[in-house]
Amino acid sequence: MNQFDKLLEERGLSGLRNRYNTLGLGYQVRYNDFVIGMELFHNRGSKSEFDDYKLYYRTSRALLNVGYAFIEESRFQLIHYMSVGAGFLNFQMLPQHPSENLGEFLNEPSQGYILREKDIQKGTKHYGNFLTEIGFQLSYDFDILGRNEALEVLMKLGYGFSPFEGKWNLNGISFDNAQSGAFIRVGAGLTLPDRNFFYKDASIGVSMISGIHFTSPTEFNEQLEEAGFNALDGSPSNWGLRILGESGNLLYGSDVYNLAMNGAANNIRNHTLNSLRVYGNLGMKFIQYRNMSIGVLGGIGYGNIRYTNTQKGKPDFPELFEKPRFDGYLKNSGLMAKPEVFLEYGVPIGKRNLFDVILTSSFGYELPLANYRLGDFNMSGYMSAPYLSFGIGIRP
Repeated sequence: MNQFDKLLEERGLSGLRNRYNTLGLGYQVRYNDFVIGMELFHNRGSKSEFDDYKLYYRTSRALLNVGYAFIEESRFQLIHYMSVGAGFLNFQMLPQHPSENLGEFLNEPSQGYILREKDIQKGTKHYGNFLTEIGFQLSYDFDILGRNEALEVLMKLGYGFSPFEGKWNLNGISFDNAQSGAFIRVGAGLTLPDRNFFYKDASIGVSMISGIHFTSPTEFNEQLEEAGFNALDGSPSNWGLRILGESGNLLYGSDVYNLAMNGAANNIRNHTLNSLRVYGNLGMKFIQYRNMSIGVLGGIGYGNIRYTNTQKGKPDFPELFEKPRFDGYLKNSGLMAKPEVFLEYGVPIGKRNLFDVILTSSFGYELPLANYRLGDFNMSGYMSAPYLSFGIGIRP
């Protein structure tokens, strides 16, 4: 982040570390020599300390991939691909020791600054700006004892960039470099090798999901109103991604979705209440009639709760760096679990039935396995709720 590093150097401080770590989830399907897929990445920069503050940035990306395989279907694959998508950027300078009391935090939320571009903590639909990647993927399949699926271990080498200059400017500083650079990624996942399956024996599909959670931060709103802030109205909605594989009646996969509520805290401040959920799922399909099926899933995974209170109209750098007390942020995380029942309908596409368009409806209940405290305030009641979601996707 060249411009911000220069600002630090002018004050005798060392620059930020020029790398980040990536954690993500992806899906890929091969038709003859062509490969299509999608990926979701969360990129975390290293933290730097300045007096009593921590400087920290993170980005995320949602990408669609198109590629070409240089090698016939085998255990080893070499793929050249290109990706296009959108992203999010967060840059913050906050106290090293956050508030441990919610009342004290709400009485004085101006503790640092938080700068966001395409703020997905207001909801997944706020993803934006144009991002691209180009690279190569190498992978090898290992047999799994007692299963026809294989374990695929892969490595990706490439370069990601934001092609339009100035799209990631925040308060007078360009952060374009935070969305650009060479990368090395390694990963592992399940694959269905053609040599082990007959047609329709198994498949892995991907869907976009959206729904509503039947909960409201009622007790948290009482705390907000006592501090003179507006309540967060309504119930949180979610947008996310589901990857679901099936082999016989066995189902397995993962969900990632983002719950969000936001609004004006008062005339000069905004606030958001956000929660990310990541589940690993296992279940079974117990009714299959033609193109319709009914099944159950059980999931366990990660959840967090994040409250942000920001001031409107912050100054530009370097003044913002010298006087950083404008915004506040509280966060906690833990384990989550859920049971779910779903109804699915598949619509075959094409004369050769290359893939189905799948329509799904799911009903479940989320159970927090932690207290999820914001400061000293327990948010587990808000995290525990039934939900209804709908999805549309493809299944080869």
